[in-house]
Amino acid sequence: MITLANKSAARALAGAAWAVHPELAGVDVFEIEGGSGLWEVRLYFMENPDDIALELLAATQGANPFIISTLPDKDWVSDVRRELAPIRVGRFFLYGAHDADAVPDDRVALLIEASMAFGTGHHSTTQGCLQVLHNLDRHGVRARNVADIGCGTAVLALAAAKIWPGVMLASDIDPVATDVAGANARANGLADRLRILTCAGFDHPDLRAKSAFDLIFANIMKGPLVALAPGMATSIAPGGYAILSGILNGQAEDVKDVYGAWGFSLADHIIVGDWSTLCLRKPGQKECVLRD
Repeated sequence: MITLANKSAARALAGAAWAVHPELAGVDVFEIEGGSGLWEVRLYFMENPDDIALELLAATQGANPFIISTLPDKDWVSDVRRELAPIRVGRFFLYGAHDADAVPDDRVALLIEASMAFGTGHHSTTQGCLQVLHNLDRHGVRARNVADIGCGTAVLALAAAKIWPGVMLASDIDPVATDVAGANARANGLADRLRILTCAGFDHPDLRAKSAFDLIFANIMKGPLVALAPGMATSIAPGGYAILSGILNGQAEDVKDVYGAWGFSLADHIIVGDWSTLCLRKPGQKECVLRD
């Protein structure tokens, strides 16, 4: 186990870990709750790891040494399955393959396996985004041109592809994340409905070519969301929506103020635990969402 100062560093270390330790049994990457901004990476081995190799791995990321501990002997498969129970949010049902028999007929199902990349749908921020997506759909919004910026495993882009027509764009700065996003698209039969890009923010010609978007997801953190505000303002069509998360409840007003200065108005605000998800609408006369 090791703690890092930001998401990018945690993801970089996780990706490097697989290259250095192909014998790894698994990797966890998650944000430490409470607003510290810290991220934790856990590496799992079936045998004792090489201490020197771990020290070198930590050093390459400028991190303190790993804390090594022995896990108790128990049924870890059952534990993981219990931890990753299916998630029900609005119309959506997110599940792992071990729960395939539990998928209800009246839900939009997404198969998202636990993996080394970040985003099985269990985090409060993802659930908030899915709830906003459900709310928009329930009120008649039909967005055809959608982007998921900082997509991780692309849960949000895939959810949009499940309920709306068109090809969705999903981008992330981390190639490990985009690889996993591609695997998730194939697992859900949506490989032809998701275009996956590796880039920072809106810095890709395909994103610029598809602008202006009906809807953009950005489930990242307050700092990057604030930095993305000008790009959001130019990349969303008049009348379009931004679904923003990764925001602690105490930060929500600041984010609303920043986007308000770019002309966005609040359409929805979902709170799940310590986390806020904002749905903001860009003003304009142009009809950018199709209604039945």
